[in-house]
Amino acid sequence: MMEKRTSVFENSLIWFGAGVSIAEIITGTYLAPLGFQKGFIAIVIGHVIGCLMLFLAGVIGGKSRLSAMETVKISFGQKGCLLFAVLNVMQLVGWTAIMIYDGALAANGMVDIGSWMWCLVIGALILLWIIIGITNLEKINIVAMGALFILTLMLSKIIFWGHGEFNGAGGMLDEVMTFGAGVELSVAMPLSWLPLISDYTREAEKPVKSAAFSAAVYGIVSCWMYLIGMGAAIFTQEYDIAQIMIKSGLGIAGLLIIVFSTVTTTFLDSWSAGISSESIVKGLNGKKAAIVVTVIGTVAAMVFPMHNITDFLYLIGSVFAPMIAIQIMDFFLLKNDSRNTSFDWVGLVVWLAGFIIYRILMGIDLPVGNTLPDFVITMAICAAARKILM
Repeated sequence: MMEKRTSVFENSLIWFGAGVSIAEIITGTYLAPLGFQKGFIAIVIGHVIGCLMLFLAGVIGGKSRLSAMETVKISFGQKGCLLFAVLNVMQLVGWTAIMIYDGALAANGMVDIGSWMWCLVIGALILLWIIIGITNLEKINIVAMGALFILTLMLSKIIFWGHGEFNGAGGMLDEVMTFGAGVELSVAMPLSWLPLISDYTREAEKPVKSAAFSAAVYGIVSCWMYLIGMGAAIFTQEYDIAQIMIKSGLGIAGLLIIVFSTVTTTFLDSWSAGISSESIVKGLNGKKAAIVVTVIGTVAAMVFPMHNITDFLYLIGSVFAPMIAIQIMDFFLLKNDSRNTSFDWVGLVVWLAGFIIYRILMGIDLPVGNTLPDFVITMAICAAARKILM
Protein backbone atom coordinates (compact mmCIF):
# COMPACT_ATOMS: atom_id res chain seq x y z
CA MET A 1 0.00 0.00 0.00
CA MET A 2 1.31 3.44 -0.93
CA GLU A 3 2.35 5.56 2.05
CA LYS A 4 0.00 8.44 2.72
CA ARG A 5 1.58 11.79 1.85
CA THR A 6 0.70 15.14 3.37
CA SER A 7 -0.74 17.85 1.13
CA VAL A 8 0.51 21.42 0.74
CA PHE A 9 -2.57 22.52 2.69
CA GLU A 10 -1.83 20.14 5.57
CA ASN A 11 1.78 21.34 5.77
CA SER A 12 0.61 24.96 5.69
CA LEU A 13 -1.78 24.26 8.58
CA ILE A 14 1.00 22.67 10.61
CA TRP A 15 3.21 25.73 10.19
CA PHE A 16 0.35 28.14 10.81
CA GLY A 17 0.03 26.36 14.16
CA ALA A 18 3.77 26.71 14.72
CA GLY A 19 3.55 30.46 14.18
CA VAL A 20 0.59 31.11 16.48
CA SER A 21 2.58 30.96 19.69
CA ILE A 22 2.61 32.66 23.07
CA ALA A 23 6.42 32.39 23.06
CA GLU A 24 6.56 34.46 19.86
CA ILE A 25 4.22 37.09 21.30
CA ILE A 26 6.42 37.31 24.39
CA THR A 27 9.58 37.58 22.26
CA GLY A 28 7.90 40.37 20.31
CA THR A 29 7.60 42.42 23.50
CA TYR A 30 11.41 42.44 23.74
CA LEU A 31 11.54 44.63 20.59
CA ALA A 32 9.36 47.40 22.08
CA PRO A 33 12.36 49.67 22.93
CA LEU A 34 13.01 50.05 19.18
CA GLY A 35 9.66 51.77 18.65
CA PHE A 36 7.02 50.52 16.23
CA GLN A 37 8.58 51.55 12.90
CA LYS A 38 12.11 50.26 13.56
CA GLY A 39 10.73 47.24 15.39
CA PHE A 40 8.50 46.36 12.43
CA ILE A 41 11.42 46.60 9.99
CA ALA A 42 13.63 44.48 12.26
CA ILE A 43 10.90 41.83 12.52
CA VAL A 44 10.44 41.64 8.74
CA ILE A 45 14.17 41.55 7.91
CA GLY A 46 14.82 38.89 10.55
CA HIS A 47 11.98 36.69 9.34
CA VAL A 48 13.00 36.98 5.68
CA ILE A 49 16.51 35.79 6.59
CA GLY A 50 15.30 32.99 8.87
CA CYS A 51 12.47 31.77 6.63
CA LEU A 52 14.68 31.59 3.54
CA MET A 53 16.93 29.20 5.49
CA LEU A 54 13.84 27.36 6.72
CA PHE A 55 12.61 26.91 3.13
CA LEU A 56 15.94 25.54 1.90
CA ALA A 57 16.14 23.15 4.85
CA GLY A 58 12.64 21.92 4.00
CA VAL A 59 13.58 21.36 0.35
CA ILE A 60 16.56 19.22 1.38
CA GLY A 61 14.33 16.94 3.46
CA GLY A 62 11.52 16.89 0.91
CA LYS A 63 13.69 16.03 -2.08
CA SER A 64 15.74 13.40 -0.23
CA ARG A 65 12.70 11.99 1.67
CA LEU A 66 14.82 12.03 4.82
CA SER A 67 13.98 13.28 8.32
CA ALA A 68 15.70 16.44 9.52
CA MET A 69 18.45 14.61 11.38
CA GLU A 70 18.90 12.08 8.57
CA THR A 71 19.65 14.97 6.19
CA VAL A 72 22.41 16.09 8.56
CA LYS A 73 24.28 12.87 7.67
CA ILE A 74 24.76 14.24 4.15
CA SER A 75 27.19 16.86 5.49
CA PHE A 76 28.51 15.30 8.69
CA GLY A 77 28.45 11.51 8.27
CA GLN A 78 26.58 8.62 9.87
CA LYS A 79 28.05 9.18 13.33
CA GLY A 80 28.90 12.85 12.95
CA CYS A 81 25.20 13.63 12.73
CA LEU A 82 24.71 12.28 16.26
CA LEU A 83 26.15 15.52 17.70
CA PHE A 84 23.36 17.52 16.06
CA ALA A 85 20.71 14.92 16.82
CA VAL A 86 21.56 15.12 20.54
CA LEU A 87 21.70 18.95 20.46
CA ASN A 88 18.40 19.03 18.58
CA VAL A 89 16.64 16.73 21.04
CA MET A 90 17.97 18.87 23.90
CA GLN A 91 16.67 22.09 22.34
CA LEU A 92 13.31 20.45 21.58
CA VAL A 93 12.92 19.20 25.14
CA GLY A 94 13.81 22.75 26.22
CA TRP A 95 11.24 24.24 23.83
CA THR A 96 8.59 21.79 24.99
CA ALA A 97 9.13 22.84 28.60
CA ILE A 98 9.30 26.57 27.75
CA MET A 99 6.11 26.48 25.69
CA ILE A 100 4.16 24.57 28.32
CA TYR A 101 5.51 26.93 31.01
CA ASP A 102 4.55 30.09 29.08
CA GLY A 103 1.14 28.71 28.14
CA ALA A 104 0.36 27.59 31.68
CA LEU A 105 1.49 30.90 33.19
CA ALA A 106 -0.65 32.89 30.76
CA ALA A 107 -3.68 30.60 31.18
CA ASN A 108 -3.40 30.80 34.96
CA GLY A 109 -3.37 34.59 34.69
CA MET A 110 -6.88 34.30 33.27
CA VAL A 111 -8.27 31.35 35.26
CA ASP A 112 -6.37 30.82 38.49
CA ILE A 113 -6.35 27.09 39.20
CA GLY A 114 -2.59 26.89 39.68
CA SER A 115 0.09 26.95 36.97
CA TRP A 116 0.95 23.32 37.65
CA MET A 117 -2.63 22.31 36.84
CA TRP A 118 -2.50 24.18 33.54
CA CYS A 119 0.81 22.43 32.79
CA LEU A 120 -1.00 19.11 33.18
CA VAL A 121 -3.93 20.21 31.00
CA ILE A 122 -1.68 21.47 28.20
CA GLY A 123 0.60 18.44 28.47
CA ALA A 124 -2.40 16.10 28.21
CA LEU A 125 -3.67 17.87 25.07
CA ILE A 126 -0.22 17.64 23.44
CA LEU A 127 -0.20 13.90 24.18
CA LEU A 128 -3.59 13.63 22.47
CA TRP A 129 -2.19 15.38 19.37
CA ILE A 130 0.77 12.96 19.32
CA ILE A 131 -1.43 9.88 19.70
CA ILE A 132 -3.64 11.03 16.79
CA GLY A 133 -0.50 11.44 14.65
CA ILE A 134 0.62 13.94 12.01
CA THR A 135 -1.07 12.29 9.01
CA ASN A 136 -4.45 12.10 10.81
CA LEU A 137 -4.57 15.67 12.11
CA GLU A 138 -5.99 17.49 9.09
CA LYS A 139 -9.64 17.76 10.21
CA ILE A 140 -8.73 18.57 13.82
CA ASN A 141 -6.18 21.15 12.65
CA ILE A 142 -8.71 22.79 10.31
CA VAL A 143 -11.06 23.39 13.25
CA ALA A 144 -8.29 24.40 15.68
CA MET A 145 -6.49 26.68 13.20
CA GLY A 146 -9.75 28.27 12.02
CA ALA A 147 -10.71 29.09 15.59
CA LEU A 148 -7.22 30.40 16.41
CA PHE A 149 -7.25 32.56 13.27
CA ILE A 150 -10.52 34.24 14.25
CA LEU A 151 -9.50 34.68 17.88
CA THR A 152 -6.11 36.11 16.95
CA LEU A 153 -7.78 38.61 14.62
CA MET A 154 -9.89 39.71 17.59
CA LEU A 155 -6.77 40.06 19.75
CA SER A 156 -5.02 42.09 17.04
CA LYS A 157 -7.98 44.47 16.76
CA ILE A 158 -8.02 45.02 20.50
CA ILE A 159 -4.28 45.75 20.72
CA PHE A 160 -3.89 47.95 17.64
CA TRP A 161 -7.25 49.74 17.63
CA GLY A 162 -8.44 49.51 21.22
CA HIS A 163 -5.32 50.43 23.14
CA GLY A 164 -6.86 53.53 24.59
CA GLU A 165 -8.70 51.29 27.07
CA PHE A 166 -5.48 50.13 28.74
CA ASN A 167 -3.54 51.64 31.58
CA GLY A 168 -0.27 49.74 31.92
CA ALA A 169 2.61 50.33 34.29
CA GLY A 170 5.32 50.84 31.66
CA GLY A 171 9.06 50.55 32.26
CA MET A 172 10.14 48.24 29.46
CA LEU A 173 10.49 51.00 26.89
CA ASP A 174 13.32 52.52 28.93
CA GLU A 175 15.49 49.48 28.17
CA VAL A 176 18.10 49.71 25.41
CA MET A 177 18.06 47.49 22.31
CA THR A 178 19.98 47.91 19.08
CA PHE A 179 18.41 47.38 15.66
CA GLY A 180 20.77 44.47 14.98
CA ALA A 181 19.73 42.76 18.21
CA GLY A 182 16.10 43.16 17.17
CA VAL A 183 16.83 41.55 13.80
CA GLU A 184 18.62 38.67 15.51
CA LEU A 185 15.74 38.02 17.90
CA SER A 186 13.47 37.92 14.85
CA VAL A 187 15.75 35.48 13.01
CA ALA A 188 15.95 33.28 16.09
CA MET A 189 12.44 31.84 15.96
CA PRO A 190 12.45 30.55 12.35
CA LEU A 191 16.02 29.40 12.95
CA SER A 192 14.86 27.28 15.88
CA TRP A 193 12.61 25.34 13.47
CA LEU A 194 15.44 24.50 11.03
CA PRO A 195 16.17 21.08 12.56
CA LEU A 196 12.46 20.19 12.39
CA ILE A 197 10.97 21.15 9.05
CA SER A 198 12.27 18.12 7.12
CA ASP A 199 10.40 15.85 9.53
CA TYR A 200 7.25 17.17 7.80
CA THR A 201 8.34 17.96 4.22
CA ARG A 202 9.77 14.44 3.84
CA GLU A 203 6.15 13.21 3.90
CA ALA A 204 4.83 15.87 1.52
CA GLU A 205 3.25 15.06 -1.85
CA LYS A 206 4.92 18.13 -3.37
CA PRO A 207 8.07 18.73 -1.28
CA VAL A 208 9.34 21.99 -2.81
CA LYS A 209 5.89 23.62 -2.91
CA SER A 210 5.16 22.38 0.62
CA ALA A 211 8.48 23.77 1.88
CA ALA A 212 7.75 27.13 0.23
CA PHE A 213 4.23 27.40 1.64
CA SER A 214 5.36 26.14 5.06
CA ALA A 215 8.11 28.77 5.32
CA ALA A 216 5.90 31.55 3.92
CA VAL A 217 2.90 30.78 6.15
CA TYR A 218 5.10 30.42 9.21
CA GLY A 219 6.97 33.65 8.41
CA ILE A 220 3.80 35.72 7.96
CA VAL A 221 2.11 34.35 11.07
CA SER A 222 5.26 34.63 13.17
CA CYS A 223 5.68 38.29 12.13
CA TRP A 224 2.06 38.80 13.13
CA MET A 225 2.68 37.28 16.58
CA TYR A 226 5.81 39.42 17.09
CA LEU A 227 3.80 42.52 16.14
CA ILE A 228 1.06 41.62 18.62
CA GLY A 229 3.66 41.35 21.39
CA MET A 230 5.51 44.50 20.38
CA GLY A 231 2.27 46.41 19.85
CA ALA A 232 0.98 45.35 23.26
CA ALA A 233 4.16 46.61 24.91
CA ILE A 234 4.29 49.91 22.99
CA PHE A 235 0.63 50.90 22.73
CA THR A 236 -0.84 49.47 25.92
CA GLN A 237 2.24 49.52 28.18
CA GLU A 238 1.06 46.08 29.28
CA TYR A 239 3.48 43.18 28.90
CA ASP A 240 1.45 40.34 30.37
CA ILE A 241 -0.56 38.82 27.49
CA ALA A 242 -3.06 37.28 29.91
CA GLN A 243 -3.77 40.69 31.43
CA ILE A 244 -4.26 42.18 27.97
CA MET A 245 -6.84 39.50 27.21
CA ILE A 246 -8.59 39.99 30.54
CA LYS A 247 -8.79 43.78 30.14
CA SER A 248 -9.98 43.38 26.57
CA GLY A 249 -12.92 41.26 27.67
CA LEU A 250 -11.93 38.25 25.53
CA GLY A 251 -12.59 35.93 28.47
CA ILE A 252 -12.93 32.28 27.42
CA ALA A 253 -11.87 33.15 23.85
CA GLY A 254 -8.57 34.52 25.16
CA LEU A 255 -8.06 31.38 27.21
CA LEU A 256 -8.61 29.25 24.10
CA ILE A 257 -6.01 31.28 22.18
CA ILE A 258 -3.47 30.64 24.93
CA VAL A 259 -4.15 26.93 25.38
CA PHE A 260 -4.56 25.81 21.77
CA SER A 261 -1.75 27.96 20.36
CA THR A 262 0.51 26.36 22.95
CA VAL A 263 -0.69 22.85 22.07
CA THR A 264 -0.41 23.19 18.28
CA THR A 265 3.10 24.65 18.50
CA THR A 266 4.50 22.39 21.21
CA PHE A 267 3.20 19.30 19.41
CA LEU A 268 5.74 20.02 16.65
CA ASP A 269 8.58 20.22 19.18
CA SER A 270 7.66 16.96 20.90
CA TRP A 271 6.98 15.10 17.65
CA SER A 272 10.30 16.13 16.09
CA ALA A 273 12.18 15.30 19.30
CA GLY A 274 10.80 11.79 18.93
CA ILE A 275 11.79 11.59 15.24
CA SER A 276 15.30 12.90 16.02
CA SER A 277 15.65 10.33 18.81
CA GLU A 278 15.33 7.60 16.16
CA SER A 279 18.63 8.83 14.70
CA ILE A 280 20.35 8.46 18.07
CA VAL A 281 18.97 5.09 19.22
CA LYS A 282 18.32 2.51 16.51
CA GLY A 283 14.96 0.77 16.76
CA LEU A 284 13.46 3.49 18.96
CA ASN A 285 9.81 4.29 18.27
CA GLY A 286 9.62 8.02 17.49
CA LYS A 287 6.00 8.35 18.58
CA LYS A 288 6.70 6.78 21.98
CA ALA A 289 9.79 8.95 22.36
CA ALA A 290 7.66 12.04 21.62
CA ILE A 291 5.31 11.01 24.43
CA VAL A 292 8.27 10.71 26.82
CA VAL A 293 9.56 14.14 25.73
CA THR A 294 6.13 15.67 26.43
CA VAL A 295 6.03 14.14 29.90
CA ILE A 296 9.58 15.41 30.66
CA GLY A 297 8.70 18.87 29.33
CA THR A 298 5.51 18.99 31.40
CA VAL A 299 7.34 18.06 34.60
CA ALA A 300 10.15 20.55 33.87
CA ALA A 301 7.58 23.32 33.26
CA MET A 302 6.02 22.56 36.64
CA VAL A 303 9.36 22.62 38.48
CA PHE A 304 11.70 25.19 36.86
CA PRO A 305 11.25 28.95 36.22
CA MET A 306 11.69 29.92 32.53
CA HIS A 307 10.99 33.64 32.26
CA ASN A 308 13.65 34.94 29.83
CA ILE A 309 14.61 32.83 26.80
CA THR A 310 16.92 35.32 25.03
CA ASP A 311 20.15 33.43 25.82
CA PHE A 312 18.46 30.17 24.79
CA LEU A 313 17.55 31.69 21.41
CA TYR A 314 21.11 32.90 20.81
CA LEU A 315 22.48 29.45 21.68
CA ILE A 316 20.13 27.88 19.12
CA GLY A 317 21.35 30.37 16.51
CA SER A 318 25.01 29.65 17.18
CA VAL A 319 24.45 25.90 16.78
CA PHE A 320 22.08 25.71 13.84
CA ALA A 321 23.02 28.71 11.64
CA PRO A 322 26.44 27.24 10.69
CA MET A 323 24.92 23.74 10.49
CA ILE A 324 22.36 24.72 7.85
CA ALA A 325 24.94 26.84 5.98
CA ILE A 326 27.07 23.72 5.46
CA GLN A 327 24.04 21.61 4.53
CA ILE A 328 22.87 24.12 1.92
CA MET A 329 26.35 24.40 0.41
CA ASP A 330 26.79 20.62 0.29
CA PHE A 331 23.32 19.72 -1.02
CA PHE A 332 22.64 22.46 -3.57
CA LEU A 333 26.08 23.58 -4.74
CA LEU A 334 28.81 21.04 -3.97
CA LYS A 335 26.65 17.89 -4.32
CA ASN A 336 28.58 16.37 -1.40
CA ASP A 337 27.09 13.27 0.27
CA SER A 338 28.84 11.83 3.33
CA ARG A 339 26.17 9.33 4.36
CA ASN A 340 28.54 6.42 3.64
CA THR A 341 31.23 7.72 6.02
CA SER A 342 31.25 7.65 9.82
CA PHE A 343 32.51 11.21 10.35
CA ASP A 344 32.86 14.00 7.84
CA TRP A 345 35.62 15.82 9.68
CA VAL A 346 35.74 18.67 7.17
CA GLY A 347 32.07 19.43 7.82
CA LEU A 348 32.46 19.11 11.58
CA VAL A 349 35.52 21.39 11.75
CA VAL A 350 33.84 23.99 9.51
CA TRP A 351 30.75 23.85 11.77
CA LEU A 352 32.93 24.45 14.85
CA ALA A 353 34.49 27.45 13.11
CA GLY A 354 31.00 28.77 12.29
CA PHE A 355 29.89 28.27 15.88
CA ILE A 356 32.88 30.24 17.21
CA ILE A 357 32.39 33.00 14.62
CA TYR A 358 28.73 33.37 15.65
CA ARG A 359 29.71 33.74 19.32
CA ILE A 360 32.31 36.37 18.36
CA LEU A 361 29.77 38.25 16.23
CA MET A 362 27.49 38.46 19.26
CA GLY A 363 29.91 41.06 20.64
CA ILE A 364 29.66 43.19 17.49
CA ASP A 365 26.61 45.34 16.77
CA LEU A 366 25.75 44.58 13.15
CA PRO A 367 22.58 46.04 11.54
CA VAL A 368 21.64 42.64 10.07
CA GLY A 369 22.29 40.68 13.27
CA ASN A 370 24.67 37.73 13.68
CA THR A 371 23.02 34.92 11.71
CA LEU A 372 23.33 36.24 8.14
CA PRO A 373 27.05 37.17 8.36
CA ASP A 374 27.81 33.87 10.11
CA PHE A 375 25.81 31.98 7.46
CA VAL A 376 27.70 33.60 4.56
CA ILE A 377 31.13 33.21 6.19
CA THR A 378 30.48 29.55 7.06
CA MET A 379 29.35 28.79 3.49
CA ALA A 380 32.53 30.38 2.12
CA ILE A 381 34.73 28.41 4.54
CA CYS A 382 32.88 25.21 3.66
CA ALA A 383 33.35 25.74 -0.08
CA ALA A 384 37.06 26.48 0.33
CA ALA A 385 37.65 23.56 2.72
CA ARG A 386 35.84 21.05 0.48
CA LYS A 387 37.81 22.22 -2.56
CA ILE A 388 41.19 22.06 -0.83
CA LEU A 389 40.79 18.93 1.30
CA MET A 390 38.54 16.65 -0.76
